[in-house]
Amino acid sequence: MPDSPEFDLIVIGGGAAGFFTAITCAEFAPQARALILEKSSKVLGKVKISGGGRCNVTHACFDPRELATFYPRGSKQLIGPFHRWGPTETMDWFESRDVPLKIETDNRVFPRSDDSQSVIDCFAERAKTSGVAVRTGTAVTGALKRDDGLVEVGTGNGERIKSRCLALTTGGSRDAGGAGIAADFGHRLEPPAPSLFTFKIDDSRIAGLPGLSVGNASVRVAPPNDAVGLEASGPVLVTHWGLSGPGILRVSAWGARELQRLGYRFEIAVDWSGGGGRIDPVVEAFERLRSDSPKRAVVNDPQFDIPSRLWRSLVETGLREAGKSTEAIAELRWPHLSREAGLCLARQVADCRLRVNGKSMNKEEFVTCGGVDLDEVNFRTMESRVTPGLFFAGELLDIDGITGGFNFQAAWTTGRIAGEAIAECIHNRS
Repeated sequence: MPDSPEFDLIVIGGGAAGFFTAITCAEFAPQARALILEKSSKVLGKVKISGGGRCNVTHACFDPRELATFYPRGSKQLIGPFHRWGPTETMDWFESRDVPLKIETDNRVFPRSDDSQSVIDCFAERAKTSGVAVRTGTAVTGALKRDDGLVEVGTGNGERIKSRCLALTTGGSRDAGGAGIAADFGHRLEPPAPSLFTFKIDDSRIAGLPGLSVGNASVRVAPPNDAVGLEASGPVLVTHWGLSGPGILRVSAWGARELQRLGYRFEIAVDWSGGGGRIDPVVEAFERLRSDSPKRAVVNDPQFDIPSRLWRSLVETGLREAGKSTEAIAELRWPHLSREAGLCLARQVADCRLRVNGKSMNKEEFVTCGGVDLDEVNFRTMESRVTPGLFFAGELLDIDGITGGFNFQAAWTTGRIAGEAIAECIHNRS
């Protein structure tokens, strides 16, 4: 007879997906013995820092097909799972467990406490009351499927722990061990690449303007790399090192692999007016201003909701290109803006070319694409199609979303489905 396993479920990875998998399993199979193994000294580290320490729990997009469009990778596979467990179910789950939530104006969802510790405390309490054991500071050295059908997990201190089922939820970090174990079990891995990152830009037009934000900009990768076809809209934030904000992060997410291949050296075109790079509407707006604002100096009359300091920088750059002196720029009124000068200014507003020379990782937004090949996972159960009894949840899969709570929602969804399926598996084997 086979040895009696020490656990019914071992979860490798003490993050959002790992906790949700283990807690779900315990809710559906109260008799199950579940263990979470975490390499670092603390669990739920990413939950702690996400959303500026507030934890962007999910996004208030309640249509599964629309929700799936926010995932550069995994969108097709997630439609079915989102029908089973989406933002509605996530919000109900947290609120029924004493974590009241709020929907902000941009549809991001946060705890009303504005403190990620609310989510961490909820998980810690649920794990404790449901009997889920948690070990931190425990590195996993490997895992194998035994001849008797059990999984055996090895740890850095020499332990060999047996379990009926194994869930890999180590996230996108390739040093957490999950990817190597998945490969050992025969899974193909898509190579990793940063998926949410900011752009390093050294340009006089935005120098000295950190903290300034444009709420409705559009960003695209410019020629000669326009074949990449990357474009996004949204707020753009000027930082000490370049540009950030949702508009930039969306381009980085959708273009994760392409921009990696470019070595993060390329040119972008920013439309600060939010018009999608079309210059003609900007030129037409200038024509109206010639008659509507005859006494206003161009440099002191910001348009398109562009902040005044950025507007001044764009005006000075555009009019210098048109041959205007510093003194002439300061005195120029709208009626005296020539068509040539107006076209130069319009290009700065709607087709502002900026050279990107690298990326910066925003720790709070750190996400990678790559991971376990999605064709090798059954999304009805999150079980491996290669090795029965092996399950996946979270970012170890080749799934990633843009900023706004989407990556956590994928963790809750895949963790929930995996936990339910594992509970059923345990019932069937008891």
